[in-house]
Amino acid sequence: MSIDTISKPLLHNTLIALCVVFMASVFSYLVLRSHLLIGIGTIASAATLLLFIFALVIYALPSHNHRRFGAANVVTAIRAAIVSLVGATVLFAGERLVLEPALPALIALAMSALALDCVDGYLARRFRLVSALGARFDMEVDALLILVLSITVLLLEKAGGWVLLIGLMRYGFVLAQYPFPWLRAPLDDCFRRKLICVVQVGALCIIMLPFITPPVSTAIAAVALLLLFYSFTVDVLHLLRHAGEAR
Repeated sequence: MSIDTISKPLLHNTLIALCVVFMASVFSYLVLRSHLLIGIGTIASAATLLLFIFALVIYALPSHNHRRFGAANVVTAIRAAIVSLVGATVLFAGERLVLEPALPALIALAMSALALDCVDGYLARRFRLVSALGARFDMEVDALLILVLSITVLLLEKAGGWVLLIGLMRYGFVLAQYPFPWLRAPLDDCFRRKLICVVQVGALCIIMLPFITPPVSTAIAAVALLLLFYSFTVDVLHLLRHAGEAR
């Protein structure tokens, strides 16, 4: 299915929803500027990243088999806006992040994105607007948030470079689908996968707290990584088993 097959009502509804979220996000970025101690460059980067994410959403719109974009996807779009701001702030702060008084605000933003993660799924089920687009949109926002937080933990020197594996594992799984197409098979909805995702974000946010230092922060990160590795291993073995049965 190509993007040309998107119904006009759905495309129109989606564009309006994303435009409203984008404009509200940029306004919020400007309001939060003093709290996060960020410049116009950071705001522009966050807005650019958000535009890129929304462009990908529109490209994937054919997989949304409903006439409306839906409240659930709007919530996910808001989460994407939060993650974009956190990511841009971390990118521009760099190694200075350890000295940033705005760190508590970053943690609060990350936790708000995590809290909203519980809302979008509920809304999708409540209004019967569950779709492949919504599930993928939600998953990729989660993955981006975890990657950003992993980088933050590294910059704060709360764990070694291996902590980036927490953020990169999802993308490694996606890249592995090219040489191993059987990894592209759909996975059933799983509470274990959702729970471990929440644990990753929660653990990384805890590590970012100023009073959590090595070796405690290192231990928390290691446990989070082991749980994530376990979850991916279970999924890969499941897909491998089903690929073998299909032959």
